[in-house]
Amino acid sequence: MSSVLATVICVVMLFWGISDAQLSPTFYASTCPNVSSIVRGVVEQAARNDVRLGAKLIRMHFHDCFVNGCDGSILLVDASGIDSEQDEAPNQSVEGYGVVDNIKTAVENVCPGIVSCADILALASEILVTLAGGPTWQVPLGRRDSTTANAARTSDIPSPFETFENLSLKFSNKELDSTDLVALSGAHTFGRSQCQFFSQRLNDTNPDPTLNPTYLQTLRQACPPGGNPSRLNNLDPTTPDDFDNNYFTNLQNNSGLLATDQMLFSTSGADTVAIVNRFANSQAAFFDSFAQSMIKMGNLSPLTGSNGEIRADCKRVN
Repeated sequence: MSSVLATVICVVMLFWGISDAQLSPTFYASTCPNVSSIVRGVVEQAARNDVRLGAKLIRMHFHDCFVNGCDGSILLVDASGIDSEQDEAPNQSVEGYGVVDNIKTAVENVCPGIVSCADILALASEILVTLAGGPTWQVPLGRRDSTTANAARTSDIPSPFETFENLSLKFSNKELDSTDLVALSGAHTFGRSQCQFFSQRLNDTNPDPTLNPTYLQTLRQACPPGGNPSRLNNLDPTTPDDFDNNYFTNLQNNSGLLATDQMLFSTSGADTVAIVNRFANSQAAFFDSFAQSMIKMGNLSPLTGSNGEIRADCKRVN
């Protein structure tokens, strides 16, 4: 990691109140010093069998953080007093829970009762981004797990059908700015999306005018009327499994898959346009901003100190 990026991360951590008393990359230095290597061992093996794993777990981390903060609440299944967030519309297509359980088991075998499920999501996201060719960053740690879920607040999670105004508002409500919006959207440089999340753009009589005509025809063939709404399509048609800045050059070419991707570049007068151009022109600029934005997002309302708990099983409260 460059000294400039390290300095920027330190500034971000200070600004967002991350200190040794709360979140710190060294939080487990004495209690579970090998936690990163344990997580890496599990996700490296799992990623060999699932090229989509990085996109799945970073999405899970994102959806967790946008509901009551980064507290592992998305992992809780229905139980007495728990109305699971997993059953709500924004999370019905979230995948990867089994891998999280496997990571937790591996960590518990070495450091029982020490590492939270919320921290496992944050660590796994960084490791998988790096494995796909993306940036690395020091993950602040020390989150604790919630003892409740909040199904109603899953409405805070941005959907693929938002207007630009609503999309921006959902980020600003979490104190994430336009750079964070564009940088975090750049996670769509890998992974897939189902036809049902963008088929409204392919309408025969009134297709989305911001869609490249050639790309429009490709998508119509992949997602015909009456076709399988769950069929998967590459979010980045150029390098679908690599973490790079091609997502932004795709937007410049009107080849963003989701309406909420393309609007970052195609909304006239939006401050996001210049940011898209900057990231398209410089992968290093994107990587630096992405690392900063992941740290900011990862510090959304964490439970620390004596708040929450360290779940023994990520699916259930103790």
